[in-house]
Amino acid sequence: MIPDRIIEQGTLIADGGRASVEVRLPWYRALPASCISGAKLAVDGVEAPADSLRWQMNGEEFTFAEMKTNTDQWWFPTDSAVLSAEVAVDAGEHEVRVDLELYIPYIIIADDQVLHIEEHDSKTMTARQVEEARA
Repeated sequence: MIPDRIIEQGTLIADGGRASVEVRLPWYRALPASCISGAKLAVDGVEAPADSLRWQMNGEEFTFAEMKTNTDQWWFPTDSAVLSAEVAVDAGEHEVRVDLELYIPYIIIADDQVLHIEEHDSKTMTARQVEEARA
């Protein structure tokens, strides 16, 4: 719905063998964690391993398996979440791509199915080391 605003410009952080980027909800209403069904993170065309992906929101970090039944945590359109994964990032500019898969629980499209959306965004940005980001 608002795919060009998924990745927050200038938020690519390198932390050893992990990279993270801040992402925004491409929908106009808040969603519970259980509706964030998946994500992908790629840097310079190298996709991070799915089992290394972590999602942080509201100060807590989750795997996507942990979020599957989590209805206590909500992602709000005004809040950034952090998507991180094991992918090498060195100094300099990088092409970052994020793919998100979301379920919209209040839009029913069949007797047993709700709306499923997939959104994508790519941005070029300079990586900061975790020490720089904390300063």
